[in-house]
Amino acid sequence: MVISQFPSNELSDLLDKLLPLVKRRKVQSFLLYILFLLYFSLPSFQIPLLEYCDFRITSLMQQRAIEHKLKYYPRQAWVNIDDVNPYLLKAIISMEDGNFFNHKGIDWGELNIALRTNKRRGRIIRGGSTLTMQLAKNLYLTTEKKIFRKAKEFIITFRMEKEISKRAILQNYINAVEWGDGIFGIKKASEIYFRREPEYLTINQCARLAAVIPSPLVHAPNTNSAYVIRRSSIILGRLNDVILFPGSKK
Repeated sequence: MVISQFPSNELSDLLDKLLPLVKRRKVQSFLLYILFLLYFSLPSFQIPLLEYCDFRITSLMQQRAIEHKLKYYPRQAWVNIDDVNPYLLKAIISMEDGNFFNHKGIDWGELNIALRTNKRRGRIIRGGSTLTMQLAKNLYLTTEKKIFRKAKEFIITFRMEKEISKRAILQNYINAVEWGDGIFGIKKASEIYFRREPEYLTINQCARLAAVIPSPLVHAPNTNSAYVIRRSSIILGRLNDVILFPGSKK
């Protein structure tokens, strides 16, 4: 006869059934517990607001401020996605996430290719992060390379794709992305590098801005380095292949 450890009710009956399972499968239960803690440590109520509200401070901005010993605090100026040259959106998607409108947050095919390439070369030379993954990291996490940070990034990414639209993801991305030391968001970047508002950027300037996203602290879009010229040329060749918001009016 099994004596219940809990007062008799539906919850106690469920717990009585679960406890033996937990004891038999300690490793699996521990992993589920960690995932449970990760899930509820994430910004649950902030994600849906990204559909309608703007932001001023991101986790990456805070990280950069600490790295500079609070000598300055990075700021960004918000801009609506409709007030940006569409070629900038196409340039970013063409270079950073060609399947942006087709995947659910993670491009498993691209991630698999990146992992195999990096393993073969013995170092990280190709990233597999989507725009949604990059946004999740910029808004809520840091650049540290730890497995728990990556796990959080995956969970936030899935939730973003589920709770907000692709349009909102892209709008938040262009306002959160780092474009230089203390430069965040397309409005600040276009003003500082090209002295114009985002809607008046030329196609070439859009390509240059997208070209430096992987290394914004090393390369500047208004320079004629081999890196910027090579990547912007690739982007210009891909622009016509990108269809913004397929199946919608936007």
